[in-house]
Amino acid sequence: MKITDIIKSKRAVLSFEVVPPKTDDKFESVSNAIDEIAALRPDFMSVTYGAGGGTSAYTVAISARIKALGVDPVAHLSCISSTKADVREKLAQLRAAGIENILALRGDIPEGFAGNLEYGYASELVEEIKTFGGFCIGGACYPEGHPESDTIYSDIEHLKRKVEAGCDYLTTQMFFDNDLFYGFLAKVYSAGITVPVIPGIMPITRAAQVKRTLQLSGSPMPAKFRRIVDRFGNDPAAMRQAGVAYATEQIIDLYANGICAVHVYSMNKPEVARAIRANLSDIL
Repeated sequence: MKITDIIKSKRAVLSFEVVPPKTDDKFESVSNAIDEIAALRPDFMSVTYGAGGGTSAYTVAISARIKALGVDPVAHLSCISSTKADVREKLAQLRAAGIENILALRGDIPEGFAGNLEYGYASELVEEIKTFGGFCIGGACYPEGHPESDTIYSDIEHLKRKVEAGCDYLTTQMFFDNDLFYGFLAKVYSAGITVPVIPGIMPITRAAQVKRTLQLSGSPMPAKFRRIVDRFGNDPAAMRQAGVAYATEQIIDLYANGICAVHVYSMNKPEVARAIRANLSDIL
């Protein structure tokens, strides 16, 4: 089923994100984790592509596996280091595997890359996918603004062009303060963007995640959460429980404020996905 149809069909949608293995020897362990997450019956699961397409060789296979398990997959596809021929080949593979949903991303330029870029923006990839046909296309957005944008308003103008190119829905980068998301949503609507915007939530379950997560998201860590890390960061079990509780609180607040779909950056952690799913069992 296409993501837009899933969102229309349910009161509360919950999805999880997984990461393909980087090497063949990790495939079995990653597949087992993905099987466990799929067994929770999320509304869909997204499968990342890796920096510079680093794990892209596995994206189609993992997406097909998720589909075979009865869960709708979303295959990520990035374009920054790809040729148009590469992209069309990958689209053909996804179509042959019966994958209906793609998250179209520009991606980061791989370190040391010196080739010619055939795609400069995600909107160009969206146009390519739209022309190819048959897919529900998602795009990424940033509640704090893309790190390369001068202002949040210039970033939203770029986002609008991406939607006009054919994005059917948007998924946000992770954030830790829901008020940031609500403010962003108001700006998006004011700009005339009307496609669904799915908030992305990252459960922080280890103190060591904090620095890396801040680098990836560019989103400030609220004082409330910093106090959690200061208090429980040296106790792995307590930090995991507190991190899941904080993410759950964010999700419940989003549902309570009329947001009908939430995406969880659970990565390959079935225990985290399971705990969040259990906390929301009656809501879902």
